[in-house]
Amino acid sequence: MASRAAPAPPPPQTDPYAALRVRDFRLYLIGNFIGTMGMEMVTVAVGWDLYERTGSALALGGVGLAQVLPVFLLTLPAGHVSDRFDRRRLLIGAQLVLATAFIGLAATSLAHGTILLMYVCLALAGVGRAFQGPAKDALSPQLVPPALFPNAATWRSTSWQLAAVLGPGAGGLVIGATHHATPAYGLAGLAELAFAMLVAPVKARAFVPTAREGMLDTLHEGIRFLRETQIILATITLDMFAVLLGGATMLLPIYAKDILHVGPTGLGWLLAAPAVGALVTAVLMAHAPPLRRAGRSLLLAVSAYGVATIAFGVSRSFALSLALLVLVGAFDMVSVVIRNTLLQVLTPDDLRGRVSAVNGLFTGTSNELGGFESGTLAAAIGPVAAVVVGGIGALLVVATTAAIWPEMRNLGSLG
Repeated sequence: MASRAAPAPPPPQTDPYAALRVRDFRLYLIGNFIGTMGMEMVTVAVGWDLYERTGSALALGGVGLAQVLPVFLLTLPAGHVSDRFDRRRLLIGAQLVLATAFIGLAATSLAHGTILLMYVCLALAGVGRAFQGPAKDALSPQLVPPALFPNAATWRSTSWQLAAVLGPGAGGLVIGATHHATPAYGLAGLAELAFAMLVAPVKARAFVPTAREGMLDTLHEGIRFLRETQIILATITLDMFAVLLGGATMLLPIYAKDILHVGPTGLGWLLAAPAVGALVTAVLMAHAPPLRRAGRSLLLAVSAYGVATIAFGVSRSFALSLALLVLVGAFDMVSVVIRNTLLQVLTPDDLRGRVSAVNGLFTGTSNELGGFESGTLAAAIGPVAAVVVGGIGALLVVATTAAIWPEMRNLGSLG
């Protein structure tokens, strides 16, 4: 009598909370959450404060320009430094700079200081962000085993998005309750100090620092890696130009005050809405199997991001506008998770700081440059037309990226 074949073993079960079980990663994640909440509160406070004082879309665009210049000038050197020295200490130093900048904004607001002084504080915050980005991105993979990189990337995105939901809402409520931006700035400064304190006891896995070459040589090595790893370059480029053209965040104070008429509390919810969609998407992606056709999903998600942006631009309903911004955030999160996972999986340890710096230079400056572009365009053609044109631009970026990098369309599973 023929023996029956043994039943196939069940597929291995993935642990969606694996990275969260690592103590040092938890401390880092909690700190990142609190620090991001502080930065999001500042976004609400600065936007409302400046538009209340000036009524100018161009002044809002100046917020992006004030922050982007130090980020543009210092991010690549910061990546070099983060591959040569202790990333934990570098991150603590960056948080202290951010705390100083936000407390400076609180003092300026309380004393009714000049707009120029506000821009100076924002530029100092840009210095902190320039060093924070590479250090924070490079430190995270040192806190978990390599097998947990995708899971850690997803939870990093999830905690960031949760903070981006609560931060603007909290900032709007604080301003609405006190009728002043000063308390929001002060709380943000305390949040950055808390991040520094939580990271201080973290013990990161050792890495081999780069040889003592010149900064230009080591930066060139990071850029060369990206140039040779075309799929990472494609995802970074797609994200940068889609956000640069399609971002409407800097114009939300105008929508809240003049178009939707919902005040500072409504502005907080408008700013939080994209993070709500992103948070839900991140949690779903953390529990779901890896995307089988990541490239196709990425292109479709960024296309939908552009369409939702266009629809938001012409909406006059607060509820509909919130729903559309939720969709904007949900579609953007797909891009964030795919890009961060590719960076962590494909980048060698000794290049993480420089590659993260180049990624931050592309994606980080696109937010601020996008804000400057939106403010300038809105001053010329009006906020509604500026948002619609930006959404159309995001769609054109998708078509161009798919044509230049056909391998993007064929990118398979990231698992």
